[in-house]
Amino acid sequence: MGERLPIAFQCMTKVGDRIRGKMLEPTAIEVPIAGSVSNAVVPAPAVHNPRARKLRSAVWQDFTKERRADGNCVAVCNHCKKQLTATSRSGTTHLRNHLAICTTTSTRRAGKRRKLVVRRIQHNKSSTDGRSGEGHASGEDNDNEGTQFDQELSHRDLVHMIVQHGYPFSIVDDVGFQKFVKNLQPQFRMVSYDTVRADSMEIYEGEKLKLQDVLFKIPNRVSISVDMWQSNTQMEYMCLTCHYIDHANDEWKVRKKILNFVHMEAPFTVDQIANLIVEKLHSWGIDRKVAAVVLDNYSGGEIVARELLRVLQPRRLLLNGDLFQVRSCGHILNLTVQESWEQASDITDRVRKMINHVKFERFQKFQDISKLLHMDQKLLVLDSPDNWPSTYLMFESACYYHDVLARMAEQEGHYDVFLAAADWADVKALTEILDVVYHAMEKFPVENPTANLYFNEMCEIHVLLRTWRNSPSPAVAKVAGQMLSKFEGYWDLTRRVMAFASILDPRYKMKSLEYFFRLIYADDQFTAKTMIDVIQNTFHNLYNDYKHQSSDSWKNPSVLYYSRNSSPCMGSMYSNGDDSKTFSRITLSDARRGLDQYIQETSSGQSMKSDLEMYLEEAVYRQKERNQDHFDILGWWKSFAAKYPVLSQMARDILAIPVSIIPLDREARTLNEYLSSMDPATVQGLVCAQDWLREDPEVAGSGVQANDGAPRGDELIVVPK
Repeated sequence: MGERLPIAFQCMTKVGDRIRGKMLEPTAIEVPIAGSVSNAVVPAPAVHNPRARKLRSAVWQDFTKERRADGNCVAVCNHCKKQLTATSRSGTTHLRNHLAICTTTSTRRAGKRRKLVVRRIQHNKSSTDGRSGEGHASGEDNDNEGTQFDQELSHRDLVHMIVQHGYPFSIVDDVGFQKFVKNLQPQFRMVSYDTVRADSMEIYEGEKLKLQDVLFKIPNRVSISVDMWQSNTQMEYMCLTCHYIDHANDEWKVRKKILNFVHMEAPFTVDQIANLIVEKLHSWGIDRKVAAVVLDNYSGGEIVARELLRVLQPRRLLLNGDLFQVRSCGHILNLTVQESWEQASDITDRVRKMINHVKFERFQKFQDISKLLHMDQKLLVLDSPDNWPSTYLMFESACYYHDVLARMAEQEGHYDVFLAAADWADVKALTEILDVVYHAMEKFPVENPTANLYFNEMCEIHVLLRTWRNSPSPAVAKVAGQMLSKFEGYWDLTRRVMAFASILDPRYKMKSLEYFFRLIYADDQFTAKTMIDVIQNTFHNLYNDYKHQSSDSWKNPSVLYYSRNSSPCMGSMYSNGDDSKTFSRITLSDARRGLDQYIQETSSGQSMKSDLEMYLEEAVYRQKERNQDHFDILGWWKSFAAKYPVLSQMARDILAIPVSIIPLDREARTLNEYLSSMDPATVQGLVCAQDWLREDPEVAGSGVQANDGAPRGDELIVVPK
């Protein structure tokens, strides 16, 4: 006999764990043979279990079913090692979809991309091998020769399409749609309304499990926003949205996911709202991860925030809850104007009366003078009361046609609807105020909103309001003074969070804070210095909290080697009191980042400077002039996470706080007729599933989010009316 063969067992998932009372099949144990380039595979000792369920689907030839440490099962792709949901309720269609786009399959390695080619079945014809042509596809793509129609896959794709795009379930009963599908694929058996409805809820449950898994794994904090919606039958709904920065797969991305869309039985109290929010956060496993909450679209938001703060326990929150409630910039500006414009009600009424007279009684005269003065045609706007953006557009159009309206006033002096010369100065000054706010709010809709984006703009508005308050015009001074009072009241709640986000912007660090505060409080530099020092000291306190929390984090593999697709650890991770071993994969870049983190943590005593001190002492990051509006702050922090380990953790939490979401008015937060006709459970399933499917490459097929103009996240996605 030859040399004795040493046996090295790889860590495999324990095969004895039960799932819903059933046993998994025994797994194999690889036995490397010394001096050989191949591995012999020896089956693990099988334990007879008459109740064990066999994995019958052919898809399991490309996947391995494993149980994770938390008890949930996953399907691991044998090609790219990606982990997908593998519960008894998740089915196998999502596994088939993954195989179709897996980037490391043998087809991709050969440089050929598999395409889903729709082919008409050729009936009553023979193939080249003499067999009947029925059931065989025709087409030009040789890569798909032998591809056979899959009723189950097509059925699943149809339901995904209906949910993802918000089509009504009744589309399957539409004669035109049925004809289109039959001509496209005669073998497809159209499903019923009830089947689509049931399958849609199954998709919701499956996607919910996937999102729960993501939220369970992320080591950083999340922020939430709460919006109250209603149906056209006056049923009330609460929409709970989660905002976080996902840095799985080494990609830092802002994510916004609707967690719940819950029916609220009227009448309900703020205590009920707060308790329901806490209940939902707990069910998602993120009640201990909350960084901040935005309650702008609920009238009792202040009271709800206080109750949430009490229930969630301040010691679990950032700075003991001092950063917990924030307002979005858009909401601050909207309330500032909305609650102050009544001070200009007199002149607004006179402008409205003038425009109304010109549009509906003297419009031909208006057009004649416009042509005579060679004015470019522009809409003459009549505003809607209680809608300040439309009031701004009315003022703007009036100022544009000032010369025309002034000439009409001269020629038709017997009408008392036209403004006097002295009034026009006030109208132009008030238009300037509204113009600044209006165009600031136009900047808020961005693809990846982070909390650092609008600190400078908000400070600039603060400076202008203090300047306008001293206007020689009584009307302008009155409006600006009221706006300043409202602005400072609302801004005070959010200023600290946005200042922190600005400090975490490497282009500005402390510079924006120092510049604008000295400008805002130009008449009181002591106040300016005090406020700068308070924010800087508070930022240091927050940094120290993070530093304390992360002092042992390098010992926690789930923080260092976090990955959505694998259990986060180096090599093998052993459970206490259990002889089972869970094998975990990491990449070389994961290992290198872990080394950088370890060096930073274990060398802290060798350096007198923290990463915060180094960050603030180094020069600000200078971009090329033409790229100022396209700075990727998350990409920057991703690149410098190893250099600033504690600050990068802060950046992930602070920059995800949704201070730049768009406020929606009550009318915009009303469900359309289709969703209003559904029962509350179905409404929640459709709203959430549609939101979750938007960024799912397994469904989209390309990994690129469609730019269809539909709203995202807390701007509820609804089907077309």
